Amino acid sequence: MRTIRGPALFLAQFAGNEAPFDDWGAITRWAAGLGYAGVQVPSWDRRLFDLDRAAISRDWCDAFAGRAAEAGIAVTELSAHLQGQLVAVHPAYDPAFDGIAPAAVRGNPARRSEWAAGEVRKALTASANLGLTALAAFPGALAWPYVYPWPQRPVGLVEAAMDELARRWRPLLDHAGEMGVDICFELHPGEDLFDGASFEMFLDRLDGHPRACLLYDPSHFLLQAMDYLAHIDIYHPRIRMFHVKDAELNPDGRQGVYGGFQPWLARAGRFRSPGDGQIDFRGVFARLARHGFPGWAVVEWECCLKHPEDGAREGAEFVRDHIIRVADRAFDDFAAGGADAAAVQRMLGL
Repeated sequence: MRTIRGPALFLAQFAGNEAPFDDWGAITRWAAGLGYAGVQVPSWDRRLFDLDRAAISRDWCDAFAGRAAEAGIAVTELSAHLQGQLVAVHPAYDPAFDGIAPAAVRGNPARRSEWAAGEVRKALTASANLGLTALAAFPGALAWPYVYPWPQRPVGLVEAAMDELARRWRPLLDHAGEMGVDICFELHPGEDLFDGASFEMFLDRLDGHPRACLLYDPSHFLLQAMDYLAHIDIYHPRIRMFHVKDAELNPDGRQGVYGGFQPWLARAGRFRSPGDGQIDFRGVFARLARHGFPGWAVVEWECCLKHPEDGAREGAEFVRDHIIRVADRAFDDFAAGGADAAAVQRMLGL
């Protein structure tokens, strides 16, 4: 067992064009003032991070981490969610995802995918330059439009999509191995890897690549009516990152899991600030501690009701209250009688 590190905060939902959210030094001081010990950095957001420079200069990375350290903040991980998403995009989503791609590759899916893979590669190198061992990412999606099909899917469609997804990610995972960094895929509806079964299909095609790991976020599993505690027991050897994000699923006579046509506030399944939803976080933290989770508890604020700054402030305290300082001895050691090998044999009547 080991004690989970934290609390940390994912900055993607907080970066903005106004102080203190538009400057690296200011946002780390703000996070420290709320009680955070670390931050997870969106590698695509140039207001906070210069991925191009980070990928080529350890000196730049040392200065970047040093500015955070001055505020008492550690850089926990980089995120390449958006770049990873663009590694594989079904044509139905081309117009939507072109909006988060640079102008030079819009309207050209092949060039966009190539650009995205290059950005993930940079993020892996930058992670190594920062002394980090894990990178967060979405895997992208080719088969997602067919997840609940009518008419039925052609035989082999999902298998072909997984083959292609694995082909695109294998060289990036190999580079991750060279850098000593795990790629932690967030299992998420909208991605071809959205649950354990789909992740296993992907992993099989990668021959169990040791750098293909997981970012555990229980909110996405609750909204799929999955057993998110059992998921930890099954996949803990691959879980290297953890988002503390809450959710609630309140199906009624009008809608249930597939309530996504409604605005967030009206959906049966909604994301909530930590502690405001239905996730059993005491169980989550206990399972992760039991299995020796090696990383940080990172608050990801996504809530349809609460103001983000309130969610961030409350999230730091929530994580601190849930981190279990693991025991360094058994509770009944006081009654230990001590025995050598011969005594053991006598106790067994041998």
